[in-house]
Order: sequence, then C-alpha cells, then structure tokens
Amino acid sequence: MPELLNRITINPEQCGGRPCIRGMRIRVIDVLDLLAAGLSNSEVLEELPDLEAEDIQAALQYAAIRLDHPRLAA
Repeated sequence: MPELLNRITINPEQCGGRPCIRGMRIRVIDVLDLLAAGLSNSEVLEELPDLEAEDIQAALQYAAIRLDHPRLAA
C-alpha cells in the first residue's frame, strides 16, 4: 500500500500545507468529510469527478497512519 501514499501530496504553497490528493486542491479532509457524512465511494467520485477510486483508499490509508501514533503516559 505504500504506492497509495504517493497520491498524497503536501505543498506549503497549496491549501495551507494541508495534505491533498495528487497535487490537486482536493484535501484529504474533504474526502474524509464526505465519507463521514455517509457518502459511498461512488458518491464521493461523483461529487469530486477528478478523483479516482485509489485516491479514496489513499486518503483513508493516510488518515489511518496519521492517527496511529503512540502516546506516552506519565
């Protein structure tokens, strides 16, 4: 799945440096918000026609990696 993460780009000059899909101005959070609102993958692709199915998987993979970090308890 590492090749999926190549679809996520971060450019300080674009979208405030937030992670985007393939250099477009579609942020990872935009995709996640649509999924969280209950849209299916096919509905997300209709809503954002520049996306590909692999972009949705990449956004989910990116979010999973970003949320999986250890916390130290004092």
